[in-house]
Formats: sequence, C-alpha cells, structure tokens
Amino acid sequence: MSPTKHNKEKKEPPPPLQHKSFAAYPAHTDSVSASVPYQRNVWDRQDRWIVAALTLLCAFTRLYRIGRRNVSSWDERHFGKFGALYINRTFYHDLHPPTAKLLVALSEVMAGHNGTFNFKGEYPPYVNYVFMRQFMALFGIGLAPLAYLTCHQLNMRRRACVLAALFVTLDNATCVMSRFILLDAPLLFFTAASLCSVAGLQNSRHQAFSRTWWRWLLFTGASLGLVASCKWVGFLTIGLVGLYTIDELLNMYSDCLAIKTLASHFLARVLCLIVVPLIIYAACFKVHFVVLNRSGPGDSRMPPAFQASLIGSPLGHQPFTVAYSSQLTLRSLHSGSGLLHSHAHRYPMGSQQQQITCYGHSDTNNEWIIARPQGEGFNDTSSAPEPVRHGDVVSLMHRQTKTMLHSHRAHMAPVSTKDYEVTAYGKLGWKDRNNNWRIEIVNEQSKVVNGELHAITTQFNLRHVSTNCLLSAAAVKLPSWGFRQTEVSCSREGSPQLLANLWVVEKHVNARLPKADMRSMVKRSFLRDFVQLNIVMARSNNALIPDRDKYNHLESDPWTWPLLLYPMRMLGSWKKGDIKYYEVGNPLLWWSSTICCVLLPLQIFLYFARRQRKAPAVWAPGEALHYWNGAKLLWGGWFMHYIPFFAMGRVTYIHHVLPALYFALLLLAFEIDYLCRRILQNRLQNVIVGIWAVAALAVFCWFAPLTFGYSGAIEELKYRQWLPTWNLYRDKYMV
Repeated sequence: MSPTKHNKEKKEPPPPLQHKSFAAYPAHTDSVSASVPYQRNVWDRQDRWIVAALTLLCAFTRLYRIGRRNVSSWDERHFGKFGALYINRTFYHDLHPPTAKLLVALSEVMAGHNGTFNFKGEYPPYVNYVFMRQFMALFGIGLAPLAYLTCHQLNMRRRACVLAALFVTLDNATCVMSRFILLDAPLLFFTAASLCSVAGLQNSRHQAFSRTWWRWLLFTGASLGLVASCKWVGFLTIGLVGLYTIDELLNMYSDCLAIKTLASHFLARVLCLIVVPLIIYAACFKVHFVVLNRSGPGDSRMPPAFQASLIGSPLGHQPFTVAYSSQLTLRSLHSGSGLLHSHAHRYPMGSQQQQITCYGHSDTNNEWIIARPQGEGFNDTSSAPEPVRHGDVVSLMHRQTKTMLHSHRAHMAPVSTKDYEVTAYGKLGWKDRNNNWRIEIVNEQSKVVNGELHAITTQFNLRHVSTNCLLSAAAVKLPSWGFRQTEVSCSREGSPQLLANLWVVEKHVNARLPKADMRSMVKRSFLRDFVQLNIVMARSNNALIPDRDKYNHLESDPWTWPLLLYPMRMLGSWKKGDIKYYEVGNPLLWWSSTICCVLLPLQIFLYFARRQRKAPAVWAPGEALHYWNGAKLLWGGWFMHYIPFFAMGRVTYIHHVLPALYFALLLLAFEIDYLCRRILQNRLQNVIVGIWAVAALAVFCWFAPLTFGYSGAIEELKYRQWLPTWNLYRDKYMV
C-alpha cells in the first residue's frame, strides 16, 4: 500500500507544530517512528576529525600574516592601553565591562609587556604585539568548532554542521575583527558558547536533572555571565535565553506538569541562569577593583570615597574637618552631575547673571571658598580655625571670579522650570540674604560623628536661607549656551535624601589644618562601587550620540548592515604603501542570510496557513518539531541581537551586527539543509551543499587582500567594490 493511500484512508490531520518541544520529561515513544528524519545526533570519531579540520582552517584565516602591520591599528590604541593600565594597576574609565579587557591584559602579561607602551603609533621591539593578537584570535578560532557543535546539538545533519562552521570561518568581517587586540572576538566567542549551551540544554530536555542536563544548564549560565561582562550587547543574549526559558516553563505548565517538578525546574533555572551569571558578572568587577588600586585617569568619574582609597590619589591626604576660609570642591552625589562649577558666562535669559553648572572634570573653576555670611572673619589668622557645623549659615565664593553662590525667587531655572534659578552674583561682604546657605548634614559615613562638616565622608544639603529650597543637580543638561554642562537649580519640592540634593566636599585645602590619611577615614563598599561604576558606564554609553550633520566614515545605521551598504575602513590612511584593512563582510553570506532571516516568518506563516486549510502534510511526524526547535532559536537570536539597535540612540558601527550575523549564518545553513532534504535526492543535496561551500570560499578569497592587509595602491582593487556606497576605492563624502 502506498504512503499516499495509507494517509488518505486514515484521514489524519497534518501533524501539529508541537509545543512540547521544551518539556523536560520523557518524550512519547509512539509519537515519532524510527523512519522520521528527526533523530538525535551521536558524536563519533568522524565528527572529531571534521571539527579538527574546521578548526585548522579557521586558525589559518585568523592567524595568516597577523603581525604584518606593526602599528597600533583601529581600537588597539584603546583596548591595548587598558591592558597596560592593568599591568600598572592604574584605575581608568571605559564604557565596557572588564572581562574582555582583562583578557587583553592577560595577553600582554603572557607576552612580557611591562606596561610602558601606550599603544600609540608603531610597536617598539620590546612589545610582542604578534603574540597579543594571536591570543585574542584564539577566540575567533573557537567560533568554528562552536558552530559545528551547536548545529550538532540542534540535530542538524553533518553536512549542515560543516556548512555552518564554514560560513562562520569564511566571513571576512568576522575574520578581520578577530585579528587585532579588540573586544569583539571574546564577545562573539561567548555569544556562540551561550547558543551552543542552550542548544545542548534543549537537546537534553528529556533527561531533566541528569548530569548532562545540569552540565548544559551551568554552561549556559556561565556563558551568559561572561558574554555580558565583555560588552553590554551581551545582555541581548541574556534576553534570548530568558525568552527561551519562559517559553520552556510555560509549556511545562500548560502540559500539567506536577507543581513540585515545575518548581524544581524554576528554581534550577533561577540558580543557573540568574544567580550564576550575576556572580560571574560581579566577580569580574571585583577583580577589576582589586587590580586597579592606583589613582589614574578614570578617578574623577567615581565617588570621592572611592578616589580617596586609591594609592596616589590627590584626595588621599587632605584636612578632614572643614573650617571657614577653606578652599573646597563640592561634588553632587547624583551620578553624572559632577562638581559645582561657574565660569564667566551669563544665562541668556532670566536674570542674565553668571552661570552656575556642574562639570565632570577637574578645573580651577570648580574651586569655592566657604565663609560666614557677608564674609565675617574671612581669612582671620589670629584665632584657631573654626569648623563648619550642622546648621551653620554660610556663603560660598567662587575663587576665580570672586562672585557668590546665589539664588532668588525672581527667576526660575532655565530647564527645570519648577525650580529657582541659581547664579553667581555679588561680592564677599555684600549684605545680600540671597547669598546665604544653611549646612544640613544628612549622613556621616566615617566613625567621627560630631556634627562637624568633614571632607568626603559627610553628605549634606545646602538649603537656601531666603527661599528654603535645596541646591540641586539632577544631571539635566543645559543647551549649547551652557556648554552641555549639568544644570544646577534650587529645588523647592525635593526631598533632602534625594541624591540630586546631596553634596560632599571632594577636595579640601587649608594650610592651617593638618592633613589626614583619608584612606583610614572612608568606608568602601564593593556593592556601592559596583553599582556606581555601572551607572557611570551607562551614562558614557548614552553620551555617544552621533552627529547627523557631520559625516563620519566609521559610523553606519543598523538598517544598512544586512545590506552591507557601508563597510568600514579600519585605518585613517589609505595611501599606497600603507597596510590597509577593510571591514567588509562576505557579500554572498550576508545577503543570502539576510534573505533567509526575512523570509523565515513567511515560511512559518505559510505552514500555519496550510494547517488551517487542512492541506496535505509537508512534514513527516516529528519533523515539524525538529524544524521549529532549531529555527526559532536561530532566528530568535538574530532578531534579539539586531532589532534592538534601532532603539539605541548611541553611535553604531558595522561590527555591532556581528553577533546577529553569527545566528544568521547558522540559520542559513539550517535552511539550506532543510530545503535540500525537502526537494532533492541525497546525492544532489551533497552537490548543492558543496556548491555553497565553494562559492563562500571563492568570495572570501576575492576579498582576502583586504582582510589580511593590502599594501598596494587601492586603485588595483577597485573592481572589488561591488556597491557604489562602498568607500573602498574612493570616499565621495570625504574632501
């Protein structure tokens, strides 16, 4: 009896798209027969030999002539410098988490670098930059075996696993970004490791709580912690795994799994997919803080207590108790606000008096003199210095312009229009009540609690005597006339406990007072430092706003990435004799994977439409489950790592799409294998897969000179410019 007649007699509906794909209990043995193409792959010796060969090929593409350019290239000048700062144990600020930069530092230590080179210009003979690049390239080499293993765990056929690994190996953009001292290779590696772990977890879902299942679950959590601590784009991977986990638990619940078993699954995932990544993420920052114990260029962005604890910090030794006639710098506790500041520029509206702002960097315009109202006893050296106490009414004189910190009811703040305007107005000795402020101590973080104002450890309000408002800096930026500095206003309704209303004395100068070792006075908390540094990193990320009125050949918008419209020159000089690198992807792989990602939802829609119309089944029993498990994980990874960039306001570059591209390349191999099995015989399937592999290799080789470094005249490669928007041969937007 033919299969068609058999199906017709039984009148069975098309097999549903089974939602038990994530159920962690034994599969029903009667639902899938031995003839169904959905089978679990078994790792054997042939797989090991294939992985070894693919790894060697990938190693060749990443290591070939890796040291040809002996000059610090692209962002090596940043990340290589950070590695040197780790060696010197000098604190710095960067907008990325520390893990990948710690790996850069490890490569420099292993290469014997002493931390003296600042990674600008040509590498000196004592810097083994080739080894450093090779070390970072190892993470790019690891992508090939991870791609193969991921597809193997998704139960794709061996030829599809090979094709996926080849696609990852033969993408020019992924290759060139793995050949320098950058953060992208570790980011991609841990992204691929996260996907591989999730695929392994999915493949072992019918062995819940077995050793294999626990291993994959822990590997997933560890990979998530590492990818998030390389760059924050790794949180998109966490989002993908989070959605996968929610879908998994909901399917268990809908299948009426026992509450006790469901609770066990929930707690296991909380432990491995939330607690473990958090521990790893925090541990990386702990290492960061322990290693960087010396004062450096990143101090000013951190709280004064943190700065004072660093070796060599100018805040480490200063008078502890603040006295009248002392010179101070005052810092707002609101992250991103900065130091109380004034300059000889006026507000263009309101009172048109001298501006008061907050400024985030060291500057002489941040210096103030604390005095009694109307300057009583100012610079009196005949009597002992008198400490400033809680409840004292004081006035603050700007040291550079000799004007007073002032507020009034007559005008409102230019941006925070519910608050009163704060200006610099008047002179010391003027009888103006609007120059008077009351010290109100809110919190004392040292052991010395005596009602006196202390440097660094005392958090206090400055309450305006006449209007009863609080001096406030809420990180609201002024327009260009205020130099984009933070607005300072006088808040009428804010709570004294609000960070925007709290101030500390960061730097205290008074020659008549003895200096104290502030490191013994301050209390550092890892949790507080951890949270503060992440807030500062977030503000730095948000500050990277593209200037749409100015052309920058490095920047590109997310919508252009899948189309490969604007590849990136990785060097500023494009002259003959310069070794040039061009971040252009393999067009065949980029364009075909883009088509694949765009058409997959349509493919799923057509499948559901056929089911709704009760059309003949296009899948054998269990095959729909196989397809759905792989497609939604790979397509979901592409979606989660690409679409969020449209909502980001920060500057974007073409290499930001590389994590999404990794998912797209695996999905392309997945779809090629699926379509071949649907419409071709086995021998022709191998031919098609071979054609794809050869075509990808040919295109990779065509652009290889720009991947491995090209020193000739760029006019010789003008025929490799496939689109008029590419700036390979000539950049029409540059003068």
